[in-house]
Amino acid sequence: MARIGIIGSDGRMGHALVNAVEAAGHTMAGGVDRGGDTAELADECDVLVDFSSPAALEGNLHAAIGAGVPILIGTTGLEERHHAAIDAAAQAIAVLQTGNTSLGVTLLAHLVRDATARLGPDWDIEVLEMHHRMKVDAPSGTALLLGEAAAEGRGIDLAAHSERGRDGQTGARAEGAIGFASLRGGTVAGEHSVILAGEDERITLSHSAESRMIFARGAVKGAVWLVDRDAGRYTMPQVLGL
Repeated sequence: MARIGIIGSDGRMGHALVNAVEAAGHTMAGGVDRGGDTAELADECDVLVDFSSPAALEGNLHAAIGAGVPILIGTTGLEERHHAAIDAAAQAIAVLQTGNTSLGVTLLAHLVRDATARLGPDWDIEVLEMHHRMKVDAPSGTALLLGEAAAEGRGIDLAAHSERGRDGQTGARAEGAIGFASLRGGTVAGEHSVILAGEDERITLSHSAESRMIFARGAVKGAVWLVDRDAGRYTMPQVLGL
């Protein structure tokens, strides 16, 4: 039974995580939010789960390193400097960072990677996502995760081949591009589709989140998996053995 500490415990995901920890039979070591003492929480738990904000990430990593505990990072909207900080922290502790903790999305990314590796560059790739009206980052972390999976399968760099925010006279679609479209509205927990469009045929691989509990359950599974792991940077596919 693991003692799990939650960073961002008063948010929507934080509340779902509390329920998921209890349902899985683990111990809620405590929670902190803006202004809370993350270092004190880290000393009281076996693993930290961070669903707070990009601005808090570096402080949370320092707290985890100081206590010598692993940390799962589900915060989205991260930039290159955040990933550099995660890489540095992974030299000292086990870190699992992901744009989506859903086990279903983890499997979807695996299928996307496999499909794009097998289909030629004449198949166009589009990633479509929709979330609730309160979501502030776009494309979503999950959409970027799926885009990265598609790029890996095709053996290309996503940053150099992505198309976003098309509007007006855009011209023809760039060959080999991975397109992104983001929709916002209502209370949608998360809808993601990867469309593979070829000549006279189309494949759509998709996932629908019906509640935040799927992310919370996956986060708890990933966090428990991290306990006692060697220092390093880990991923959700490793949790599923993919």
